[in-house]
Amino acid sequence: MKLHKITKQFRVRKPPKFRLDHVDPADTGGLSLDKDSVKPLLEEGIKQLSELQERLFAQDRWAVLVIFQGMDAAGKDSCIKHVMSGINPQGCEVHSFKQPSVEELDHEFLWRASMRLPARGRIGIFNRSYYEEVLVTRVHPKLLESERLPHIDKHVWRHRLRDICAFEEHLTTNGVVVLKFHLRISKEEQRRRFLERLDDPSKRWKFSMTDVAERGRWDGYMQVYEEMIRATSTPEAPWYVIPADNKWFAWLLVAEVIVETLETLDLEFPSVKGKALAEMHKVRRALLAERPRSERRPKP
Repeated sequence: MKLHKITKQFRVRKPPKFRLDHVDPADTGGLSLDKDSVKPLLEEGIKQLSELQERLFAQDRWAVLVIFQGMDAAGKDSCIKHVMSGINPQGCEVHSFKQPSVEELDHEFLWRASMRLPARGRIGIFNRSYYEEVLVTRVHPKLLESERLPHIDKHVWRHRLRDICAFEEHLTTNGVVVLKFHLRISKEEQRRRFLERLDDPSKRWKFSMTDVAERGRWDGYMQVYEEMIRATSTPEAPWYVIPADNKWFAWLLVAEVIVETLETLDLEFPSVKGKALAEMHKVRRALLAERPRSERRPKP
């Protein structure tokens, strides 16, 4: 299955012409599969991702930052859980950005994210991110008052979007690969998932009354999401708008995009040569000599 042909459909390549309502949340890229049928494909993607992550860690040259944005119940948590299930925890860190703390509010808006950036050789995952500062704060402009900015005017959003692009350009030129996923869910599917949470005692903890309040601002969020994606999808740090009404399709696409991206980095295990290799051969011979005579075998 040529999944790479499908992923291209959902990468924002012409930001000025991008329309969020042109992406159908229920789209499956022409795949006529159900959740059970897609399981082997997802397992293969997870296996590839695990192997590539091992090389990424060993090479210690690149870092990868994966950002997930989406409305409440869009499936960010489940996507991270399933796609990253084969990742070595030593080489990956997930950070969920909540309401800013007092300390975070005393710094510029990119500070708390910059403190969580992945080191070389590692994968960092942001469940929400600095993009909240051009989404939530734009829908709720009074939140800017708590940030105690010296000046707030009509240009604040343009400045922040410009700063984000500059920040991501800085990251990419310094070896941090930035991948951004907007999980696009329909309002009807969100309603269904909210009801599922309310009806299932094991899922009620996920529900918050603020989720309902934010649902009432749906149109406002759609507008700022579209403008944000238009302003910040670049060749170096592209946005992928992933249809997320079918969770399995979102998992499959996200895994494929990450694998495709890692494959472009020419990741290889470091080679050992010269004096260091000669020393290893010497150590090997010494270790073999320590074995009981009955266990020794001639080297083929």
